[in-house]
Amino acid sequence: MDKITDYTNDYPKWDKSMKATHKILVPNMLPWHFLIIQELLKMEGYNVEVLTNDSRNVIDEGLKHVHNDTCYPCLCVVGQYIDALKSGKYDLEHTALLITQTGGGCRASNYVPLIRKAIAAEFPKVPVLSVNFSGLEKNSSFEMTLSLLLKMAYAIFYGDSIMWCYNQTKPYELNAGDADKARDETVKFIVDAFKAGKYGKYKKLNKRIIDTFSAVRRSGEKKVKVGIVGEIYVKYAHLGNNRLEEFLISENCEPVVPALMDFVLYCIINVVNDRKLYGHNAGTAFLYKLVYNVLHGKQKKIIKQFKKDGNFEPVHDFEHLRKCADKVLNQGVKMGEGWLIPAEMAALAETDVPNIVCAQPFGCLPNHIAGKGAIRTLKNLYADENIVAVDYDPSATKVNQENRIKLMLATARENNGRINN
Repeated sequence: MDKITDYTNDYPKWDKSMKATHKILVPNMLPWHFLIIQELLKMEGYNVEVLTNDSRNVIDEGLKHVHNDTCYPCLCVVGQYIDALKSGKYDLEHTALLITQTGGGCRASNYVPLIRKAIAAEFPKVPVLSVNFSGLEKNSSFEMTLSLLLKMAYAIFYGDSIMWCYNQTKPYELNAGDADKARDETVKFIVDAFKAGKYGKYKKLNKRIIDTFSAVRRSGEKKVKVGIVGEIYVKYAHLGNNRLEEFLISENCEPVVPALMDFVLYCIINVVNDRKLYGHNAGTAFLYKLVYNVLHGKQKKIIKQFKKDGNFEPVHDFEHLRKCADKVLNQGVKMGEGWLIPAEMAALAETDVPNIVCAQPFGCLPNHIAGKGAIRTLKNLYADENIVAVDYDPSATKVNQENRIKLMLATARENNGRINN
């Protein structure tokens, strides 16, 4: 008992004074959005660095320091931290680690104590701070002001637009590298807009994103579109999914990755649903509903803008995703990504993207149930839906994962040939 007491209390704690002295390392879960958010946090006075180390050594460090029953995303995050701290690049007396916690029924909610335990032996002076809205880790919680929250929301919308346009441009670019240049240009002017305090002009900024990618010369070739769904880390993180988007592009496909804002709205609306289903606090539900209405309203205007322009398919309307979920799974099923996974698979099928990779990390039970467990129902609803569930864990080789995807793509090309003929 004494050891447990010592562990839960005797760890380096983050305090506000460290903002001026410490570099904060962030695991790279969102390669698109974090390019913007990293600069946003720097403007707030934080010395932030998003980690890009993704060698096999990262996974090996995770295996050394995390129990093998812990989920694969946690292993990747811990491994990325420890590999970075061992690199010699950082002053360990003035370095901190930052991680998000949803507070839901997911192992991610326990990442902070797992990370602390993993680094304690070798890096006892490195504090871990948490970004959460569930009252977790009060002693080491990242200070989130209303102003910063608003900026984060805009950053997510812009990151979604850049990701969405890039993936509809890169596979078709006539001059290699033009899509990457457009991505870098759009990230830069979005960051500049934040610095100038003009980030709220989202219609103007979003139009510029669309126009920048529209200027890239593209072929008119019809390529197989492949949706990527699943647990949030392996859906977006290059480290977690072995650079799945790049692999699909190399296979002459167009990757279709759902918007991050969908996950944000999913987390918000679940609180509202909790009031209806379980009688949770009415005041909290009312506040979350107001936030939901504001964010969803902006999403609808962005979708309208994409449709009016006509150069790119718009992101999915979140209310449509909820209707898609109701065809497959009750919205009370909210552990992990819960009902959002089958909702995205159904919405993809309804927007001419029947070919889907459902990325499943080891140790994520909700993902296996709501993802793989919903495939049969989805195939009964959508006859052409072509889904492959791919496991991501430290023992699964990249070759085996890609071979499974190639089998799905063979079926996709066969179906496309039948439809075209």
